[in-house]
Amino acid sequence: MQDIRVRLITHNGLLEYDAVVLSDDGNHLVVQAEFAETEPHDLGFVVLELGDIWTEHYWRDRWYSVKAISTASGVFKGWYCDAARPAEIDGDLLVSVDLELDLWVSPDRAVIARLDEDEFHALGVPQQDPPAAAAALHAIDELERLATSGEAPFEAPHPPS
Repeated sequence: MQDIRVRLITHNGLLEYDAVVLSDDGNHLVVQAEFAETEPHDLGFVVLELGDIWTEHYWRDRWYSVKAISTASGVFKGWYCDAARPAEIDGDLLVSVDLELDLWVSPDRAVIARLDEDEFHALGVPQQDPPAAAAALHAIDELERLATSGEAPFEAPHPPS
């Protein structure tokens, strides 16, 4: 399997980590990485822990990414989705620019929650880049529709490798 460096750009700065490419059809790239933060993050609806496995879906033509999160032992926690500019892949580097609008989907898809809408507006995304803001809002609507209907990538989760 091919290794790739993932670079996530957010308003808070840069996060980089190594991942393994699971598949790439030329548009949809799926990578897998281990949560490597030094401490757990309790988001209120899920705790992200050291060793969690993230199976991350990126598209070159869609304004979002989807991360399926499982424990190291394979217990599925849910999907964390970001409105983001289409992924850019250059050799062994994947760049994703987060637009600060998110969606959480529980494992059974019973809870689908929009996140960070206040932050999205407070950061001025709609004023600074209206086309990107419109694309981000459309992306979250599309993700919510896909999750509600159980369409890919919200069908049965992929077990960690």
